[in-house]
Amino acid sequence: MTDRLSIALAQADPAAGSLAANADRIRAARAEAAARGADLVVCPAGALSGVPLLDLIAQPAFLDAVEATAQALAADTADGGPALLVGASWRDGAKRHNAALLLDAGKIAAVRFQAEMGGGEIGAPEDDRYDAGPMPGPVNVRGVRVGLLVGGDLASADVTETLAESGAELLVALLASPFAPGRADDRVQAAVARVVECGLPLVAVNAVGGEDERVFDGGSFALASGGRLVAQAPLFAEHLLLSRWERGDDDSWDSSQAEMIAPVEGAEALYSALMLGLRDAVAKGGAPGVVVGLTGGLDSALTAAIAVDALGPERVLAVRAPLPGSEIDALADSLDDAAEIVELLGCRLDNVALGPVLKAADSLLAPAFAGRESGGAADRLHARLRAATLAALAERMGALLLSTADRTDRLLGLVPEESGCGYAVLADLPKTAVLELARWRNANQPAGSRGPAGRVVPERVLARRLKAATPAGLPPVEALDDLLAGLLDGGLSPSDLAGRGHAAETVDLVWRMVVQAEADRRRAPPGPRVSRQAVARLRRLPAGGGVIDLA
Repeated sequence: MTDRLSIALAQADPAAGSLAANADRIRAARAEAAARGADLVVCPAGALSGVPLLDLIAQPAFLDAVEATAQALAADTADGGPALLVGASWRDGAKRHNAALLLDAGKIAAVRFQAEMGGGEIGAPEDDRYDAGPMPGPVNVRGVRVGLLVGGDLASADVTETLAESGAELLVALLASPFAPGRADDRVQAAVARVVECGLPLVAVNAVGGEDERVFDGGSFALASGGRLVAQAPLFAEHLLLSRWERGDDDSWDSSQAEMIAPVEGAEALYSALMLGLRDAVAKGGAPGVVVGLTGGLDSALTAAIAVDALGPERVLAVRAPLPGSEIDALADSLDDAAEIVELLGCRLDNVALGPVLKAADSLLAPAFAGRESGGAADRLHARLRAATLAALAERMGALLLSTADRTDRLLGLVPEESGCGYAVLADLPKTAVLELARWRNANQPAGSRGPAGRVVPERVLARRLKAATPAGLPPVEALDDLLAGLLDGGLSPSDLAGRGHAAETVDLVWRMVVQAEADRRRAPPGPRVSRQAVARLRRLPAGGGVIDLA
């Protein structure tokens, strides 16, 4: 039995499936924690295997490799240094679990599985590939009975109650909870509820970093008995948070206030999430930088700004390849706007003349179009040729091509061709949020930014978005985004939407456009999910594009 326990929360950024790299990251965190006097180092859920793993979980060879890597990592703990609590995917017979592994004294000393699979993303994303484990009992860490909460267990009073009744003295939560507005506070409040219910202190470590369409935001913390916040790590950055605990005369554990870093909120948190998602998409994909097709419009300007903030101007190439007849490209001042954008950001601008290519394509297809309406086929061909040109430039450089489409245009099928793009920074941002975020960035510089301070989007570009008309038959942008949110996120009926001021014919038009754009959305590149909805990805609908009646 011990009366003191120093716990280091290693807020880490694992890469899905990169076992050796993740193990090295854990070793580095353990070495730093040992130098600071820690007895136990806690890593997030999935810290060893990465998260989300999707169908990689079902590969026996991968799970074999996870176990072998865990055994090698456990062998390191024979040096007498801190014990390790590590999150990993784990196989138990025919079942696959989200697990916490206690590595100490040169071996895997204990394994506990996530018992509660419905955590509402407070502890981990929903994933039906995992099997639920049994209700856990505490593990012995240097003479202290520690109760482990894995992923969604944090949201369950039943798991905490079981641990308390089984003799746990202190709770440790291993999380991989993705960003959404307000979710960092949700995690703390869920933890406070657990602490108040069982009377035990709790430490929680959350993953940080972008992976696939997720952005894990960190914000690890510690709560003393009664729910008092005694330590908090920053959002959107790797960090080692040390908390020191002492046993009192009544055998309860307490901690004096340790490091406290207030979390960023609102627009800054949203912008930081987009930066982190893009930065890791580039880093984990091994790309040297990104290519952005710059039109002079707001979406491309904000995409370029986020890229420069995330990567630095030297790793961002802006390319202007105007399309004859494009509403934005046809504006006389769009070239000046593009030049001002890159001047503000400090990145490079290349101009590509598509005219000869488009003229040759039109000439080639002229016999096929003779005597008939093209039905927009020529315009779509031009957009595809522009996209192919940008994709070729990115491929030649080994860079990641960024889509500049926002959520509103994606849902309605109003985006340029995206098939050659690798990542869509604004994919989960409606038009109204794009405008708000650009205004915020012009007045602020986010933490960790590698871009310039001050204005990054020209005022003329913002003014143009404010005056921009939506396509014929569609309402203004604010009403359009409200309609889409109610229809797709809120599940509202036509009568509900009418009660919010939306005309029945507008609802019908928007719904038909959403349905008809489904096939294009399935070909679209991934982007960071930053919506509040538990399932925020663009809704999947039948891809035939036919009539799907709402009523």
